Amino acid sequence: MTRFNRIVLLMLSVLAISERAYSQATVFPAKPVTIIMAVAAGGPTDVEIRLYTKAMTELTGQPFLMDYKVGAGGVIGTAYVAKAAPDGYTLLQMSGNFSVMPSVVRDLPFNTLKDFAFISLMSERAQVLVVTPSFPAKSFAEYLAYAKANPGKVSLGTTGQGGINHMMSSWLHSLGNAKVTYVPYKGEGPLVPDLISGRLDAAAIGVATAYRLAKAGKVRALGSSLSTRSKMWPDLLTISEQGLSQFVHTSWVGISAPAATPLPVINRLSENFAKAAKMPDVTAPLEPEGWVLVGSSPARLRQLVVEETERWARLAKEQGIVPE
Repeated sequence: MTRFNRIVLLMLSVLAISERAYSQATVFPAKPVTIIMAVAAGGPTDVEIRLYTKAMTELTGQPFLMDYKVGAGGVIGTAYVAKAAPDGYTLLQMSGNFSVMPSVVRDLPFNTLKDFAFISLMSERAQVLVVTPSFPAKSFAEYLAYAKANPGKVSLGTTGQGGINHMMSSWLHSLGNAKVTYVPYKGEGPLVPDLISGRLDAAAIGVATAYRLAKAGKVRALGSSLSTRSKMWPDLLTISEQGLSQFVHTSWVGISAPAATPLPVINRLSENFAKAAKMPDVTAPLEPEGWVLVGSSPARLRQLVVEETERWARLAKEQGIVPE
């Protein structure tokens, strides 16, 4: 075979692959799409994805379904998607824990940056630092001063040992040069009763929960984690505008697929998720509860994951956190 013939065959092969990818995208989805949930049912993320699956079903004409594969801090569900067929029919619900895993899980059975094709950042939410009403601090500055003056005395509840909430809280106090005692819980559900009863001094919790508890006088809110104030709570200062300008953190939800999923399929999914993020059936229930609906490009989600993965790796090294 001559060099010219080899070049022609290579070009024909590339064209054939491109045509298959284009054909796949133009008819996608042709059957139900499953979103693997790496978190337990009943929480805020569960509510959000249910709204998105309904919207995506309406937009595409094919059912978008939820399948729960929880456990090991999200590793089980994530590993399942990493090994799934790269055809766009098996997707992964992601959250901040996705970017924490490489720093806290030993022998992770996947590579978070190489084994996934990122689709869309769906939403962001603020976390709010709250204290019990009896705590001797009325502002974030006073809280930080107290924690510095009393190393380890402040008991701060976190939702999970080594999870995103724990890492975020560690980062906050590391930036503020303050030491507290972390008390892990399995979620906000069991944490909140201990907080409002005074068995805990403080916690960083979701903005909607914090808002309701603060308005009922059960906690005192000291600051939110976003770069700008929450639309649902405009009089609550951000932590970054109270002297800790480096601290900006979002609790986020995203969607990804197995690596090697054809780019036209990824783009088709991203476009539809972006449309879903603007649909009234999605925005009406979520925005009043503090959600910021995004529906981003694949590139934005990837950039977020890369930045957070690097941040948590640095923090783990600084804090002496060893993967388990």
